[in-house]
Amino acid sequence: MKTRTISIPRLGLISVTRAILGAGIGLLAAERLARKPRRRMGWALVGVGALSTVPLVAGFVRQQMPDKLKAVA
Repeated sequence: MKTRTISIPRLGLISVTRAILGAGIGLLAAERLARKPRRRMGWALVGVGALSTVPLVAGFVRQQMPDKLKAVA
């Protein structure tokens, strides 16, 4: 089993972006708000959550790569 370390601030950023993504999905699934504003806000939150998660995860994966692969990538 591989072990990986991650800093507390980076873990917090990943958690926040996943929470934003989840809130957006929740708004898209909700029925209590008017349809048009709910869908706009839901898709905006999904987009922000997804787009901000990608670079964080990519940096984490790149940080964990062996030195030989870092030179190629």
